[in-house]
Parts: sequence; C-alpha cells; structure tokens
Amino acid sequence: MSKDNCYHCGLDCNTDRIEFDEKSFCCNGCRTVYEILNVHELTGYYDLESAPGTVPNDIKGKFDYLNNQDIASKLIEFDDLETAVANFYVPTIHCSSCIWVLENLHKLNSGVKIALVNFPKKEVRITFRKSEISLQQVVELIASIGYEPYISLDNADIHEKKIDRKLIYQVAVAGFAFGNIMMLSFPEYFQMDEYWLNRFKPFFRGLMFLLALPALLYSGRDYLTSAYKGLKHGILNIDVPISLGILVLFLRSTYEIISNAGQGYFDSMTGLIFFLLLGKVFQQKTYGFLSFERDYKSYFPIAVTRIIADQKEENISVHEIEQGNRLLIRNEEIIPVDCILINGDAMIDYSFVTGESIPVSKKSGDKLFAGGKQTSGAIEIEAIQSVKSSYLTQLWSKDVFKKTDSKDIKSLTDSISKQFTIVILSIALISGVYWYFIDKSAAFQVVSAILIIACPCALALSAPFALGNMIRIFGKEKFYLKNTSVIEAMSKIDSLVFDKTGTITSNRKAEISFQGEKLEEKELSMIKTLLRSSNHPLSRMLYHHIKQKEQGKLSNFKEITSQGIQGDIDGLSIVLGAASLVGIVEKKSLDTVIHVRIDKEIKGKFIFKNAYRKGLTNTIHSLEQSYRVSVLSGDNEGEKVSLQSQFPNMDELLFNQKPEDKLDYIQSNQENGNKIMMLGDGLNDAGALAQSNVGVAVSEDINVFSPACDAILDAHSFELLPDFLKLTHKTMGVIKVSFVISFLYNIIGLLFAVSGNLSPIIAAILMPISSISVVLFATISTNILAKKILQ
Repeated sequence: MSKDNCYHCGLDCNTDRIEFDEKSFCCNGCRTVYEILNVHELTGYYDLESAPGTVPNDIKGKFDYLNNQDIASKLIEFDDLETAVANFYVPTIHCSSCIWVLENLHKLNSGVKIALVNFPKKEVRITFRKSEISLQQVVELIASIGYEPYISLDNADIHEKKIDRKLIYQVAVAGFAFGNIMMLSFPEYFQMDEYWLNRFKPFFRGLMFLLALPALLYSGRDYLTSAYKGLKHGILNIDVPISLGILVLFLRSTYEIISNAGQGYFDSMTGLIFFLLLGKVFQQKTYGFLSFERDYKSYFPIAVTRIIADQKEENISVHEIEQGNRLLIRNEEIIPVDCILINGDAMIDYSFVTGESIPVSKKSGDKLFAGGKQTSGAIEIEAIQSVKSSYLTQLWSKDVFKKTDSKDIKSLTDSISKQFTIVILSIALISGVYWYFIDKSAAFQVVSAILIIACPCALALSAPFALGNMIRIFGKEKFYLKNTSVIEAMSKIDSLVFDKTGTITSNRKAEISFQGEKLEEKELSMIKTLLRSSNHPLSRMLYHHIKQKEQGKLSNFKEITSQGIQGDIDGLSIVLGAASLVGIVEKKSLDTVIHVRIDKEIKGKFIFKNAYRKGLTNTIHSLEQSYRVSVLSGDNEGEKVSLQSQFPNMDELLFNQKPEDKLDYIQSNQENGNKIMMLGDGLNDAGALAQSNVGVAVSEDINVFSPACDAILDAHSFELLPDFLKLTHKTMGVIKVSFVISFLYNIIGLLFAVSGNLSPIIAAILMPISSISVVLFATISTNILAKKILQ
C-alpha cells in the first residue's frame, strides 16, 4: 500500500499522517484498530485485501436490505430509538480468538456498546447506538473481519438453523470407504498366494488409496481443520492428537503402497474415522436425550398479574401470557414480554437489557420491550406476542451479572484439558521412538492408538452434565438457578442470611387489623388504588385484604425504600408507611404496622400479625446443624422475642435494618472469610443479593425477578432448602468420582496402547464410549441422589 494511504482503511492521509510501527494511518482510530489486532497476532486480517478498514467489495451492498425498517425490526430484539440490541448466529466462530475479536467490536467502532459471545451456540449479542451505527453497518462490520452472520429472512428468525445432515453424510462416506477397503484387504489378510490376486494386487491397493482419500478429506476434515486452527492460535485442543493419529496412518499407508512394501493401514484409518464419527452421532443423540437446557416455560417460577373482564385481576405464570393479554406491571417489576403501553406513567429502566441505567419516559401507545423495569408506579400494558422462550433467562445469564470464582470446577477442568494434550503427545513420541527400534510395523499402530484412546472429553463433560442435570432437577422442584456455577457456589456456603417479611413469613396468611378512625368506603378504595402500584410484600398483603374496588386516578406515585409509598388520587395526597414518613413520632411498637395519612390527616394504622412459612422451625433447625443462620429485618422488634424462643441457636437476629445495613452486614462477614447465601424478596434486598456469594429471591406469586439474584425459590419449596444445599455437596462429590473414573479409563487405555495391545480401531470405538459412560454416570448418579434426598 502507498505511503500516502492509510494502512488500515486505505484513505488518503497526507494531511494528518500518524506514523506507527513503520506504517501510516489517517487517524488514531485506524491506528488503535491495528494495535488491537497486532497485539493479539491477528494481523493476518490485513492479508484479506489492501484496505481492510473499508467495507470489502464482496459484501458492499450485500446487506442494503437491512435499511428496510420492516425487515430490521424483525431482526432487532430491543429498540428504544437510541439503543438497539440484535442477536446474530455466526457459524464461523470456532475458538477463543474469535470470541476476543467479537467482544472487542467496541474498539473497532465506538457505536458498538457491548458484544457478548455465546460460544456453544455460535451467537453474538450486540448492543449498539443507533445514532452512531446502523444495523446494516453492524452486520458489515462483523462480516468485514470474517464473521458474516447467517440471517434467515424466510421466517425472520436469525436463530433458526437448518438441520445439519453433514455429519450423517460424513459417516456414510467413511463407512462406505471402510467396508470396501476391508473387502479389498481380505486376500492379503489371509496371505493368499494366487496368480490373479498377485497380478491385480497393485490395482487393489490403488483402489484402497482412492477410497481413503474422500474418507480423509471429507469425513475427517472437521478433525483436521479444528486441529489446524487450534495450532494456528497456539491452542492444543483434543483434535490435535486425533488428527495426528489419522495422518500418521495415512502417510505410512501411502508410503507402503508407493514403495510396494505392503498394503498399509487404510482399513484402520477409515475404520478409525468411521467409528469416531459414529461415536459423535451417538454422543449427540445421548446428550440430546439427557439435555439439561433450562426450560424457561416449565421452571421459571415467576408470575404476572393479568387483567380480565370487569377489571378483575389474576396471577398467571409468565409462560401463559398470550398475544392481546392485558397485564398489570407494578413499580419495580420487570416487563416480561414486548408490549404496548395502554395506561399509566411509564419510566422504564432498560439497564437489564442495555446496561444503561437512565430511565426512559414512555406514553400511552408506545412500544415497550421485554426486560425493562417500570420505576414509576403501576402501568397497564397489552402483550403484542407470547413470551419468547428463554429470553429473560438469556438476559439473566449475561456475564454482566455473573459472579466468578477463579477456583471453580470449570477453570480446573479447562486447565487439566489444556495440559492433557501435551502429556499425551509426549507419551506418544516416547512410545513411538521405543517401538520403532523394537518393531517398526507396530510403532505406527501404537502411536495411533495412544493418540486416539487418551481423551479429556470424559473429564471435561462430567462437570457440565452433573451440574446441568442438577439444575434441571432443582427446576422441577421450583428452585431456579441462573447457571451451573451457582451450584458450586452453594456447596461452599457456610452462612445463611434471611430477610423476614415475605421470606420467612407468608404473604397469604397474615392477620391484618386496623386501629384508628374508621375509614370510609371511598378512602379504602383510594388506599387500594395506591397499593396497586407497589410490589412490596406488605403492600401486596394489604391490597388483597381490602375488599373494596379501586377508585380514582393515581398520579405522582413514589415508593421510598424501607419507608412506604405515597401518591395523589383525585387531588388528595395519600401516604402509607412508617411513622416518620407520615410525619408523626410514635412510641416504640412491637408490631409491624402501616400508618395512613390522607390529605395531611392521620387516620390510623394497619397492624400485621405475621404467619410464618410452613415447616420454618424444622427448616431453620436443620440448617443450624451445618451453617451460621441470621435474620435481618427492616421491621421493628415486635417479633424478636417470638423468634428467639423458636430459634435459640440462631447466630444473629437484627431488626430495623435498612437495605444499606443489610449490604454492610454481608460485606463485613465476607471480609471475615464467610461465604454468604442471602434469601430476600428480590426487590428491596437487591443490593444484599448482589453482594452475597449466592443471592436467592423468594417468590410467592408476585414478580420479584431481579438481575441481582442468582436463584429464584418458589415459596412452596422453602422447606426443601436444606435438601437443596445437601444436594449441592453430593453433586460436587459425583463430579470428583467422575474425574477419578475418567483418569482410570485413560491410564488403563494408555497401558494397553503403550504395550502394543490395542489397535487404533478398538481405540476409536472405546473413546466415545468412555465419554458417554462418564456422562451417564454423572446424570444417573445425580438423579438417584435427588430421588433419595428429595423424596
């Protein structure tokens, strides 16, 4: 490229030339992109064409159709006019370097805010600023660096993938080659000395060579390609030893045929590829059958309020939402489905979706997107589609909210798998040299068998399947976990902290009475109207206690954490909450109360007599055997004596705790080395849930979903908490046993291979069987343990 042109984008840079690394750049942006790629040894990007910073000619105009708003709207998951989110299926994602490049798109174009890669599904989720970059430009950007997304407009679903029959075809080709080569090899197997056989022997060997080529180049291509790409980026993956085994057999066999030294090992090579692929098919079928993919529709214990005829309300599970349903979204609730705003003042916080925490104002008729949180009272919405399976789950599982532990099982297995290949290659080299001097013909068989039989797959799969199956089991018992790492975190817990209201108490069984000036029907109706907007457990209890219908139009709604709620209804100011909020000084009370002030007049107070959850006493006593147990409550000390008499061994029982007090309590305990599980209502305890090692939101037919929590426990399963914790320890035990089985398999297999008593074909049969057996052990063991403990 000319010195007068930018090395990155090809534009003229005579005026403001920036010299770096003996190259010219037109701006700091182009230089930065070059630095990023250079540091990660990805400058091969510049070999693609002379001006890679511009849109390559082969894709120029290819994505112009994305400027059509109707088409773009079908591909975009979220769009608030300023920020948009799109999810793309990118088939070419194959290694850690791909992840690095895609997740650093914001350095290539500042219009990209966040890019997150889902490696197993080969998907990238991109959040971008519409004022700086369009959907078309986003697609052109990732296509220009070699990651063109697969976009299917036939069904407007970019996640829809055609059934991949390639593996079946590869098995068929390898099987055809293997069978025919075996047939052509029979005369030499039995050392037949016959004139016509000897005469046509070179012809038969040539046929074997020709049959072996498609088996190698088509059926075995994926192994060879994966090994090459891994080595290219400095990664020794499991396909490296397998590919070496295949190539050793092919090259040795080709040499023997060309030199007329023998028929070679084409039968072993094609048989090896055939059984490897057959094992892969069987693995896919087995893993599909044992699939622990979290079923959002079955296991997500979250409810939403649906408005039916005559303004009646009913609680339904989110997966029951249908297009056209009218829903009530209260203050601080998550919107579960794309919808149209029908009624109310909407201030939507989309930080759950985009990372931007500034609420966006919406008016009646505006479209709202799933994942937004209403922050200004209650609104009524109309669903414009049914709930997308796993959409909220995908948001919840985003790395933004992930709590990582460098000593977790995944990092351990990754480390072992990485070293595993180096050890196996060393053993193969030493054994090959040894056998070369003992028996040259056996050396190739031994090396191939070693490279194939030793496989870290069983080791790598045991943890995901044991943890994944336990997630599925917990889900069936209405204990829903964010991801598999939560199980491991739970197994390390030594302290449990409970919130009181709505966590250890039941919202449905509380006794409520009123003390003070008798309230008129209209006043009760207006109080209910105000309560309708709040999602606090006490608000929900009082809302259902008042039998009158709502009356009046609510405005200026405000919810003050740990204090109460207030708003204006038909010109009257109504305040419900603590004594300090309504403006009075009350003597220390032992009851949980909500004071009422209407139009500056104190009317009295609602008194709550809490009912504790079923089995609470046995649950706490069971937990106290193994854990430090504490209760933190924002209420007064009215029930302290009662709780102390029930749970004399409880470590701490603290009242009048504000959200920041709970957060400080957890932080101080963590600084002392404690691993904390916090159980709260998911909204008021969001800070404490986020700070804890494991945060659990307890749900009782209300929308308490919060990104801060690691798990959601249906209130009906509360008494199973000790069993859930016990199962996490048992699951980690199963994983350790699986590791032992995997190591034993590899050691025994290597002993047979090194001693020359294992053929490559048998090794190819045993390799997938080992993985399947470990997966079956992990899955069946966790099923048996769950059945035994949860019965």
